Amino acid sequence: MSFLVYIPQDIEKEGKEFLKEKGYDYIIGSDLSQETLIREVKDCDAILTRSNAMITEHVINAGKKLKVIAKYGVGLDNIDIEAATKRGIYVTNTPEANANVVAEHVMALMLALSKNLLPMDKELRKGNFAYRTERFSVDLEHKTLGIVGLGRIGRLVAKKARYGFDMKVIGYDPYMTATIPEIEKTEDLNGLLQNSDFISLHLPLTKDTKGVIGSEQFKWMKPSAYLINAARGGVVNENDLAKALREGVIAGAGIDVFEQEPPNPDNPLFSLDNAILTPHSAALSTEGAARMSLHAAMQVDEALKGEIPRWAVNEVTSKTK
Repeated sequence: MSFLVYIPQDIEKEGKEFLKEKGYDYIIGSDLSQETLIREVKDCDAILTRSNAMITEHVINAGKKLKVIAKYGVGLDNIDIEAATKRGIYVTNTPEANANVVAEHVMALMLALSKNLLPMDKELRKGNFAYRTERFSVDLEHKTLGIVGLGRIGRLVAKKARYGFDMKVIGYDPYMTATIPEIEKTEDLNGLLQNSDFISLHLPLTKDTKGVIGSEQFKWMKPSAYLINAARGGVVNENDLAKALREGVIAGAGIDVFEQEPPNPDNPLFSLDNAILTPHSAALSTEGAARMSLHAAMQVDEALKGEIPRWAVNEVTSKTK
């Protein structure tokens, strides 16, 4: 009898084809409500999930046959890892699938902000050619980039900024002890905020990082500074960010992630010309999305074969299985 994989929200064909080739059946979820997830997971051996499906303790406990929950992506804040571990269920992610894609998106936001690309385009379309001399761009060369969170993506951003644009890079990560050639590490977050021309966030969303950037932190930043967040929306207080942008406390922001997704139409960031907003799409290049679907499916396969998945984020002992 074949194992059954539950995919609450459809993924690219590469992952589904891999599962079929390995002899697994799969079902695509009908919607993302808790009631539906609980009902549809009951006979499944694995979950392969994107970010929008909330894999809560109730969902996990409904899946009596579950052996693995594979995340399409890196962030795990939509999965109750503790509940899964108690049940002896592996939780995995895809850390090697999209790191470079997100790093490229961060650099694109940095360039768009520093070169005023959106307002330049908007004014030119209105016939305002003279706008070219009304709002000058900013060089990236010799500017300081502060990176908060020095995991794979943060380190790739640092490398691109340092060697591609000749920027100085300083980094803050209390959990990172290794020396990184491109980055001057600091243990002072406020000092990083105070001395950076651009700040890029690469933090997971946890109880310790929720709202870590708010009104107090914006006061430390330069009025000419730009904030970029392609990590998780909850690490930034959006109301505080909107206020800082409106009042000129900082110059601008590039935001790919939101406290609530999809964000409300009345989100205060939507009305601001000095914010560039993208719909949690940093990881979703054609190639990156295909890799995420494939890598997540590979983790399902490893777990269902009785192996320890390569990218497991929790430890499952014989006592919890």
